[in-house]
Amino acid sequence: MEVAASQEDHLVTWLSKGLNRTLAIPSLHEYGFELVGGRLLPGEDGPAAQFIQRRTAYAVYDKRLGQAQGRVRHTDAARRTFYWTTDHAGYALSGQVSEAKLRAISFDTCAALGGDPKKWH
Repeated sequence: MEVAASQEDHLVTWLSKGLNRTLAIPSLHEYGFELVGGRLLPGEDGPAAQFIQRRTAYAVYDKRLGQAQGRVRHTDAARRTFYWTTDHAGYALSGQVSEAKLRAISFDTCAALGGDPKKWH
């Protein structure tokens, strides 16, 4: 099932219930991200939430995750994915932007979600 951005309150409530965790969708408009919707996905270790934007943001809850960290993965010549964990949740941002810009967006997103990117190693 997918929920449109026009129902953002319902989307956040529905995904939070599905993950048994309070979620928030940080605004990334200043970086060119536009929320389109979201969906609940099956993850390797339980359900995962995906916020669908012009560039995809992905969140998954996993009790085994814990220590804050940040990493960049190049998926092809143009697309990069920056991923991190904080407070037992994993996040990833993926897009066709420079590594420096994606890192800056990830830092801001992590902070907006209550994490501390300064603890990344």
